[in-house]
Amino acid sequence: MKSERFIVTGFWLIAASLVLLVVYLGWRVKGTAAATPIPTIEEVRASPTISAENLAAEMPAFELSSKLHFIRRETTINTIIPSRPREEAVEYTVEKGDSVFGIAKKFNIKPETVLWANEDQLNDSPDMLSPGMVLKIPPVDGVYYQWKENDTLTSVADQFKAKVDDILNWPGNKMDLTNPEVKVDEWVMVPGGEREFRTWIVPQIARDKSGVSKSVYGPGACAGNYDGAYGTGWFAWPSASHVLSGNDFWSGHLGIDIAAFTGDPVYASDSGVIVFAGWSTGGYGYMVMIDHGNGYQTVYGHLSAVGVSCGQSVYQGNYIGSAGSTGNSTGSHLHFEIRLWGQFINPWYVLP
Repeated sequence: MKSERFIVTGFWLIAASLVLLVVYLGWRVKGTAAATPIPTIEEVRASPTISAENLAAEMPAFELSSKLHFIRRETTINTIIPSRPREEAVEYTVEKGDSVFGIAKKFNIKPETVLWANEDQLNDSPDMLSPGMVLKIPPVDGVYYQWKENDTLTSVADQFKAKVDDILNWPGNKMDLTNPEVKVDEWVMVPGGEREFRTWIVPQIARDKSGVSKSVYGPGACAGNYDGAYGTGWFAWPSASHVLSGNDFWSGHLGIDIAAFTGDPVYASDSGVIVFAGWSTGGYGYMVMIDHGNGYQTVYGHLSAVGVSCGQSVYQGNYIGSAGSTGNSTGSHLHFEIRLWGQFINPWYVLP
């Protein structure tokens, strides 16, 4: 019995000791917490001096299971302003070596858009371009149009195969949608508009007598009634250069401009008879035209010298003249055309 009482008493003493220990530890923890309060998240963010190590040092009663990691956002001082499409026309001064095709590519619009906006100077001919000329460059493809008396939105839209709403809603036109009025001589953008080109080209000249007028087409026009060499139907490059220096083939420029220095030799692209040799009044300057007798004709323009004469037979690769910049030209090059039964074809389709 005595041993049992002894054991029970021992258990109670151990339990009492544990209770006292818990009370003591609780008192110590409460005192430490009161002396060193735990910072809030906001306080941690606001104070750059608080780190994981400092917190550990300030709160010795707690063990940090892992270091605290903070993410700092970098400050961007410069604001990037997004680029916006141009809404109004700008002016461009033509420089030596420019072409309508190259200018259009520079401003990311179609060449015909440049021609249509400058009809008063270019007359729908890219060969009328000259250094120093100041062109109007529209902001988008379409027709940049100067308003005339008695014009209406409907009549202008119909004229250029466009939509009235597109004209009204183009921001650069700055129209009052409640009362859209346009003053005479005011410039208006017709987005997506188009019109037919006026042709300013030397016509097809056959080797038989065609009655070509020198007073109309220039002193280089030949009377006709010739016979001679016939073409092979295969074409060679008319110059040593095989790269462009200006206009490519498109609806407003029915040939290609091949890079060449003044005086560089020009060769017959295929065999045939000369039906034009000399000065042309159509903007080509000194020009040679060969009729190949099989439906094809080739034209070589802006020459500095002509080395053949009317009615002469030439064969593929023969010298016919020298490259230059005569006529309506902004720099030395060779303007080269290929025609089939009077229709212009893209030289890239037949050149090797």
